[in-house]
Amino acid sequence: MQVGVIGSGSFGTAVANLLSFNTNVLLFSRKEALVESINREHRHPVFNLKMSERVRATGNIREVAESCSLIFPIVTSQGFRPMMQSLSPFLKPYHILIHGTKGFDLKNLSEEELRQGKITRNSVRTMSEVIREESVVVRIGCLSGPNLASEIMAGQPTATVIGSRFDEVVSIGKKVLSSKHFQVFGSYEILGAELAGALKNIIAIGSGILGGMDMGKNIQALLINRGLMEMIYFGKAFGASPKPFVGTAGIGDLICTATSMSSRNYTFGYRLGKGETTADILASMPEIAEGVRTLKIAKHLADHLKLHVPITQMLYRAVHEGYDMKLAIEYLMRYPYYVDVDFI
Repeated sequence: MQVGVIGSGSFGTAVANLLSFNTNVLLFSRKEALVESINREHRHPVFNLKMSERVRATGNIREVAESCSLIFPIVTSQGFRPMMQSLSPFLKPYHILIHGTKGFDLKNLSEEELRQGKITRNSVRTMSEVIREESVVVRIGCLSGPNLASEIMAGQPTATVIGSRFDEVVSIGKKVLSSKHFQVFGSYEILGAELAGALKNIIAIGSGILGGMDMGKNIQALLINRGLMEMIYFGKAFGASPKPFVGTAGIGDLICTATSMSSRNYTFGYRLGKGETTADILASMPEIAEGVRTLKIAKHLADHLKLHVPITQMLYRAVHEGYDMKLAIEYLMRYPYYVDVDFI
């Protein structure tokens, strides 16, 4: 059996190496030099990571579809639909796709229209919805959980959740991914798992800001807790159950992403808290911090849905409008939360 991975960024590369414990892997990359390095030297040149000899790279996306019935697409949320449009002509109904992208797609909505707040629920798609819209594939899953790529690459133990409505997707995902370093859980709550995976990046930015401002663990814990509530409010507005948010895909991923400098989103927030500008940070980061774009989408969607999500609103102003972060924190400390838990 050969399993395909589309995307040679840090997480796609980590997943490819994980899969190689159990199967042969075909890794797609658009970068010709990277493909040559992996095939010739068994090394990822960007991360200076030794790759398993069971991982072969290709620059031909058609080859991935024609030689792999199970494929893991792991690219940025903005690039996901174009990637699916390239892959789709070669996909058949027998294919299984389990994506590892944590963000949102905007359908029929430009970035300028988003900036103007012209957004509705019908404008926003999860990656599984993009797969359904752009291909004939029915059996779809998502990876969501505390999966810091750098720790996976270092062989440190962790777990993930495969969310899918199909038992066979969870079953085959467990078969190819499980190892002594990697535990795999299953969930039917794919929508909640996808939402949790995307929205926790917003809270990670806020937590990073507090870290950069040396605010301490008490307020960081408070932000993570109240941020989880906001994630659940968004989930309910999308029709998702609270259950995934209090499991590995929710709390587990949130704690991991919102407390570690290995997290791109936490690091972005940390640098912002130290006084750097959003533009300078984004220009110097080697990989995208998905939470920056997700924050913009979530803020305008919250306005449209009339959701009370003060953390999201304040973070938007701090990240995208240059609002004074100390004033934002003072506002959140005075915000009149009347109850602690209201979603059970």
